[in-house]
Amino acid sequence: MKVLLIEDDPMIGENIQIALEGEAIAVDWLRDGGAAESALHLHSYDALLLDLSLPHRDGIDILRELRAKGDALPVLVITARDTVPHRVLGLHSGADDYLVKPFDLDELIARLHALVRRSRGRVEPLYRNGDVVINAVTREVAVGGSQVILSSREWAILDALVARPGAILSRAQLEERLFGWSGEVESNAVEVYIHGLRKKLGQKFVVNVRGVGYMVEKMGEKSA
Repeated sequence: MKVLLIEDDPMIGENIQIALEGEAIAVDWLRDGGAAESALHLHSYDALLLDLSLPHRDGIDILRELRAKGDALPVLVITARDTVPHRVLGLHSGADDYLVKPFDLDELIARLHALVRRSRGRVEPLYRNGDVVINAVTREVAVGGSQVILSSREWAILDALVARPGAILSRAQLEERLFGWSGEVESNAVEVYIHGLRKKLGQKFVVNVRGVGYMVEKMGEKSA
């Protein structure tokens, strides 16, 4: 999963970034609202975590513009504006969920996962194919009933692939899931982690579409 965080408070932003990256979620963090439009145009995200009181541009304006363009990106508002009128305004402006500061980071992560699952049309967090079962919320992976341990970056690759079964993700798209825009990209990182996933989940689990990218089969399908 890859998330755009727009939060001007350095302590809150850093704590959120650390918590999300600990869950193998790539985070791009902006400190003001002025750069939001460019980031949303240039990069692809699974969700937006949006503060409302921002320098240069109010979060409500960012939210309204996003929805006016027809962009259905899941948006979780995180703000100190805790009155009922403020909540109503945020929801009417297009927010999918609303979390008032101070909040528990575990709750933030749980709400984020729920938003992304709903946006993908999956209420149930499980992906099943053959003897492989993957829980996108708990990050538990089992093969033939036995638990498999993945590294955080193996999980980041796997999570991106199972989020869109049947869709081909390019190497560049997977690199973004690994590093975000601020991380140093290792030249063969994607291939290394794909190799690790195949060793643990089966050589045919991740399909290489030559010259295009990688994919996993839709649930119930099997590679020839």
